[in-house]
Amino acid sequence: MGAGHSHDHGLSPEDAAKSPDFRRKLGIAFALVFAIVLAQGLGAWLSGSLAILVDMVHSLVDSSGLLIALIAASLMLRPPSKKRTWGFRRVESLAALAQGLLLVGISVYGIWEGVKRWGNPPEVAASEMLVFAAIGLVLNIAAMLVLSSSRGANLNMRAAFLEVLMDALGTIAVIVSGILMLTTGYTRADTIAAFFIALLIIPRAAMLLRDTVRILMEFTPTGLDLDEVRKSIVSVQHVKEVHDLHASTVASGLPTLSAHVVLDESCFLDGHAAEILHEVRRRLGEDFAVPLHHATIQLETEGHRATESASHP
Repeated sequence: MGAGHSHDHGLSPEDAAKSPDFRRKLGIAFALVFAIVLAQGLGAWLSGSLAILVDMVHSLVDSSGLLIALIAASLMLRPPSKKRTWGFRRVESLAALAQGLLLVGISVYGIWEGVKRWGNPPEVAASEMLVFAAIGLVLNIAAMLVLSSSRGANLNMRAAFLEVLMDALGTIAVIVSGILMLTTGYTRADTIAAFFIALLIIPRAAMLLRDTVRILMEFTPTGLDLDEVRKSIVSVQHVKEVHDLHASTVASGLPTLSAHVVLDESCFLDGHAAEILHEVRRRLGEDFAVPLHHATIQLETEGHRATESASHP
């Protein structure tokens, strides 16, 4: 009978991502973190350190996340097309799934290799290890400074900041293990640091995979209670029923909702339906912890609802 589509985004993640300052900071942070990957890769090769190797892969995943965020921010500038109505917004979810799986893989490898090394710890060039770990920490701090002022801009920027922060903690563990080996000769310190970094990664990998699966499986957005949404819509005057209520997340920061709203027959005769649609949109955009600015509402009569029920038992 009728439909409404609300696009009043305000200061949305899309708006922030379209900012040149946002993309510039992501680009600088990516360059810094990728430089960490190169430094740690060289350091792992020269020193033979398992801890710095695990931390290098951790940094590699972080740098790929920053690169994907930068690419996604650039792709958002492209208008949707008839073949890609959401553009490339799902790219970040697919990339996050790959990142989560890679994080799990490096965690398992770090723990497995650590167990093998524990009984017969190899010699590690602690001096070289410390030098490259220190370089990595300096670059991590620089990346954090670049991202810190905008970490509240949207979910992607906040996630990027936290990724760099977590990587810095791993690098500090490498430095501590290097100092211990130099001062005490305790070679298992490198293995302990590798265990620490691997265990540091696992919760993040689990959360990343959980959030990505929720998006790809089109689960209800976290923090949104559809029963409350239904009650809110039904409480609008002249609304008789709500059915076919669905909510999902296209990509981070882009929750969507669709619903069929049954009205009194008279609302379509006296033109009152448009006012009801406006009130439903307002509530969806303002009254919930997850603002549903992108909502598709179909208005229909009770007669139309009965026809739907007959054709879709």
